[in-house]
Amino acid sequence: MGNFKGHALPGTLFLIVGLWWAGKFSFWYATRRNKGAGRLTSRATQRRLEVIEGSVILSFSMIGMLAEQFAVGGPRLHLYDYASQHWDQLMNWQHATMYLFFGLAGAVSLTVHATEAAPLALDRMMLGIAFFTEGFLFLYHLHGRTMLDVHVHQLLLYAIFGGALTAFLEVFHRGNVLLELLRATLCLLQGSWFWQIGFVLYPPSGLAEWDQKDHNNSMFITMCYCWHFAFALLTVTVVYCTVSWVVRARLKRTPPMEMGLLKTTDKEQESEDEI
Repeated sequence: MGNFKGHALPGTLFLIVGLWWAGKFSFWYATRRNKGAGRLTSRATQRRLEVIEGSVILSFSMIGMLAEQFAVGGPRLHLYDYASQHWDQLMNWQHATMYLFFGLAGAVSLTVHATEAAPLALDRMMLGIAFFTEGFLFLYHLHGRTMLDVHVHQLLLYAIFGGALTAFLEVFHRGNVLLELLRATLCLLQGSWFWQIGFVLYPPSGLAEWDQKDHNNSMFITMCYCWHFAFALLTVTVVYCTVSWVVRARLKRTPPMEMGLLKTTDKEQESEDEI
């Protein structure tokens, strides 16, 4: 992660997951408000989507861990350099540990939704633990760095710990669309801010370098963080409105007789799930 690409990778992953959550939770809420939305609201379909989501998060986490370990200059699973008697590239190891906990969250989600071996709320609890671990690692990740470097990472912590708190609240308030969309917003904020950190600390060739000790840069980057947050809120709002409009438009085009058949099919499908 000590370069631009190392920040762009997790940033892209968080952006993808945040957009997915915004679309998924918006769709579920819109279909709950419109009971005739068809088979897409069945429990079996929702379970399949959760299994797919858990698989994707697990895959993304594995890619992140492998990239941190085996990319050019990575530690390649060597934790301690006995020749120099020092820890070997602990920054990469910390980032790999972050990916590890998100991988565990994906694995737990697969277990919860593909089997009956674990309680339903366990997926949200493990996701909250993954976010908390990410923030905990970054909190003790900044010793000896320049002022601007420390500041951009401290701002990132607000989004991380906010995501952890939201996920923990969902353990007790599952299905609350405000909490779900807030989690999606904070995930998007994380993703876009990882990209911003990459541009600030490791600007691509051709771009001017930032003065790491200039207080004005610190003031600007704080304001820039608020812009990122506003952009994340706007993005989730647009996704929510678009999904709601599509669901309502589909219901208007569905003939009443077909609507009744879809409702019957939903009830039969849900009965099979309960059995």
